Amino acid sequence: MTTARPYRVCLCVLLVFSGLYCAHAGEMPKLLQETKEQQDQRMKWWREAKFGMFIHWGLYAVPAGEWQGKQIGGIGEWIMNNAHIPVAEYEQLAAQFNPVKFDARQWARTIKDAGMKYLVITSKHHDGFCLFDSKLGDYNMVKATPFKRDVLKELAEACKAEGVTLCFYHSIMDWHHPDAQAPSFPDYNSAKHNPEFPRYVEYLRGQLKELLTNYGHIGILWFDGEWIGDWTEAQGITLYNELRALQPDLIVNNRIGKSRKGMQGMSGEKTSPGDYGTPEQEIPATGIPGADWESCMTMNDTWGYKKNDQNWKSAETLIRNLVDIASKGGNFLLNVGPTAEGEMPAPSVERLAAIGKWIKVNSESLYAASPSPFAKLPWGRCTGKPGKLFLHVFNWPKDGKLDVPGLSNKVAKAYLLAAPATVLSVAENEGKKTLSLPAEAPDAVDSVVVLEIEGEPNVTVPPKTPRKAEADGSVKLPAAEATLHGDTIKYEEGEGKDAIGYWTDPKDWVSWDFSLDKPGKFDIEITFAAEKGSGGEYTLTCGTQELAGQVTETGAWTKFVTEKPGKIELFAAGKYTLTVKPKNKKGLAVMNLRSVVLKPAE
Repeated sequence: MTTARPYRVCLCVLLVFSGLYCAHAGEMPKLLQETKEQQDQRMKWWREAKFGMFIHWGLYAVPAGEWQGKQIGGIGEWIMNNAHIPVAEYEQLAAQFNPVKFDARQWARTIKDAGMKYLVITSKHHDGFCLFDSKLGDYNMVKATPFKRDVLKELAEACKAEGVTLCFYHSIMDWHHPDAQAPSFPDYNSAKHNPEFPRYVEYLRGQLKELLTNYGHIGILWFDGEWIGDWTEAQGITLYNELRALQPDLIVNNRIGKSRKGMQGMSGEKTSPGDYGTPEQEIPATGIPGADWESCMTMNDTWGYKKNDQNWKSAETLIRNLVDIASKGGNFLLNVGPTAEGEMPAPSVERLAAIGKWIKVNSESLYAASPSPFAKLPWGRCTGKPGKLFLHVFNWPKDGKLDVPGLSNKVAKAYLLAAPATVLSVAENEGKKTLSLPAEAPDAVDSVVVLEIEGEPNVTVPPKTPRKAEADGSVKLPAAEATLHGDTIKYEEGEGKDAIGYWTDPKDWVSWDFSLDKPGKFDIEITFAAEKGSGGEYTLTCGTQELAGQVTETGAWTKFVTEKPGKIELFAAGKYTLTVKPKNKKGLAVMNLRSVVLKPAE
């Protein structure tokens, strides 16, 4: 291929934005404000959508995780960085990028059939290659590849035809543009500075203007790479204001700002740019109360296509993740990494079809649904709408009795969403409602029970009763009853887990309360799992006793082992709190923790 010509910024772009970056050094520009009513109207479609598709697609799909005959670690779209590929060599991939099987209308139909309401696609990722026909350089799909088609233009038309809202991901970081990165690349160091970075900012702004003027209505601009040393909060604020001036209804994620703090839904004057939070590869244990947020997640272990990554999440996990997120007030942005030929991988398509099938039956419980009024439900999740609660039953009760704790509202009617004619009886006793269910669950993944209630949901949280010793004197502390402390950990059920997982932050910890009728010495047994490369050290405390333990690799997140870190002695009867706190973490996560058991020591 011909090496891309030098970047250029049109004079008209500079004139349009002239003066907007001329604040005095150290002066923070004023962020665009709006009333709560204006904010609610702008965010309405997104809040109701609940489910969108993320697509990471670019030159990195060509090597598909391999370089010079070797498999490269890490996520697929970072191969330029992870394999230390010089710019001139990486550019040659454009000559091989010819996605002749790309069909924009088919993609849009797949998105729609999966029940997804919007698409966020990488207009430009960190490697600097653009999927659109930019007039500000030749390093793009139209000018540098044999395909020579503007795939974003085709997707804009297809999404409009299928009723899918088109959105763009755009990287602030750029490994290709000479003015964007420190000269040390490919030995990348985000803290280093490029003295020509202001020139790159003009290029960045110019391309964003193209995206917002040449492709019709855009729902979201989804930024990333804001952590580079040259990007500032002031630049993020100014860019946010500019983009909203071009399309006033535009929604922008919080990664446009250096602090990532910008999230709408918070009370008071907005001080940081961006409209919603973006937890990545995790679901916050309690959501992000008072703010809009969206969990983005891969189906396997990579965003960009890697042919050897076959570690696919099941359709069950993805459906339950969607419901879990909706029950906590968030949106789910689920990723697909298409091949270099332009096809969505078959495992992705299969899972999307399964999700779409579930949504088709249960859509009323998802779109525009409000979060759960319950802090925790042992059998699943809950969403709501005025006058209705949707009980998402993951674990169908074997005895046919489903307890709904603490709900004081009168239940006018209960029925299965999949079979509205199946009316269920409801009994009330001891501060809970008990539903009589059919012997078989309508859906093994998530069966939805509808409660039609009078008034706003009124749920009383009963006081937590500490665990007591068993008849043999042992104290069993299961994962489902733990109190979780932190932002990433959550209780996972199904698929052989039944454990505290997503323990990706070693600052997170767990605790249990229990009571003893008599003192004694106890052997501690802890049951955990950790895939290859993960694990870490932890401290277990109870009363005045403390033990140090080590999480060793077990081979998989569902391969549990039980180890004994030591003995403790509790010197009096009464109430105790046992805690497990990581000291460090290696690999993806600390562990999946299934239980802690105190066994009387001989």
